[in-house]
Amino acid sequence: MPNTDTKTPLRTGFLRPFIRWLVIGVVLLWSLAALILVAARWIDPPTTAVHLQRRLQAWIHHTPYRERYKFIPLSQISADLQHAVIAAEDAHFYQHHGFDWHEIQIAAEDDLEGDRTRGASTITQQLVKNLFFGTGRSILRKGAEVTLVPVAEFVLGKQRILEIYLNVVEWGPGIYGAESACRYYDETAARNIGRQQAARLAAILPAPLKRRPERMNNYSAIILKRMGQMGW
Repeated sequence: MPNTDTKTPLRTGFLRPFIRWLVIGVVLLWSLAALILVAARWIDPPTTAVHLQRRLQAWIHHTPYRERYKFIPLSQISADLQHAVIAAEDAHFYQHHGFDWHEIQIAAEDDLEGDRTRGASTITQQLVKNLFFGTGRSILRKGAEVTLVPVAEFVLGKQRILEIYLNVVEWGPGIYGAESACRYYDETAARNIGRQQAARLAAILPAPLKRRPERMNNYSAIILKRMGQMGW
C-alpha cells in the first residue's frame, strides 16, 4: 500500500514555490506594463501587441506582409476624424474614467437576452488591449486589462490616450494609425480628412480586416448622426 503521508508533503513542497514564483512573475509583468504606460506619456510606442501578432501570423502562414505605421501628433489629425472615432467607438469618452458602466450594463442585458449587437469597451480599454494583449480573448486577459485601464487613465490623460489610440489602432491589413489609413484609403494626410471620409474610416474600426470605407454607407450615416447629436 503506497505511503500517502510522504506524497502529500512532496506535492505541497512543490506547489508552494511554484505558486510563489507564478505570483512574482505576474506582478513583475504587470509592473512592466504599468511602467510602459508611464513612459508612453512622453514616448510614442514603436510597436504594439497587435502589430507583433499580425507579423507573426503572416510569418506562420507564409503570407506577404507590409506594415504601414507612422505616429503623428494629435494636432495633425483632423478634428472630424477624432470626433468620428469617438462617436463610433466611445461616445462617453470624456465623461468616464476608463469604463463606461452604462454601456457595460446594456451589453450585459443584451447578453442575457441573446441579442448582443455592440461591445462595451472604451477607447482606453481598447488601447490597453492593443498595446499589451493583441486581439485574443480570455478571462485572464480581461482581468489584466481591468487593472491597467485605471493606470492608463491616471498617467496618460484623455488627450494622450486618444492620440496614442488613433496612431496605433488597426485600420486594415498592415495599416495602423490615422495617417497611414488616410494615405492608404483617401490618398491624403490625416489633417485633411473631412466629415464624410472620417465617418467611413471610423466605421471600419470594429472589423478592420473585413470592412472597406466605401462599403460603409449605412454605418457611416449613423456615425454622422451621432456626431451631430454630440455637437460636432
